[in-house]
Amino acid sequence: MADEFRLVSPDIDNEGRLPRKYTGEGQGAKKNLSPPVEWYNVPEGTKSLALIVQDLDISDPDGPNVPWPHWVVVNIPPHVKRLPEGFSGNEEEMGGEYAGIKEGVNGWKTPGWRGPVLPKHGHRFEFKLYALDDELHLGNKVTKEKLEEAVQGHVLGEAILMCKF
Repeated sequence: MADEFRLVSPDIDNEGRLPRKYTGEGQGAKKNLSPPVEWYNVPEGTKSLALIVQDLDISDPDGPNVPWPHWVVVNIPPHVKRLPEGFSGNEEEMGGEYAGIKEGVNGWKTPGWRGPVLPKHGHRFEFKLYALDDELHLGNKVTKEKLEEAVQGHVLGEAILMCKF
């Protein structure tokens, strides 16, 4: 257990609640911030990491539930150990070890993090971090679907953090 590939957040307990400042229901500057995430025990041989954050409980009136992406991040170098609060949209300014990281589009077809605004609360949110044996080359428009297809056969490990909003 101690050596397990783990994904955590200093602000979100596993199975806990997503704080309001990470949602579209926050106030002023404390609204729609991307949550901080950290990971431990990256599997040996990892060349890059990729993150998908999605709402598992979006209901589609015309069909089955399809998880709704709130954040897609690819090509996180394995030596990077965290994405700080408010990282989304600021990777260029942060530079350094964050320089090659690419944010994909969310369910609203816009790049970066977009927090939930829900008619009723209680939705489950899954933060899933993939450890991959290669860097991904997904072109200019990275989507959850492209990412999920590209990781097939390249996953060395998965780490999951769950919360509710």
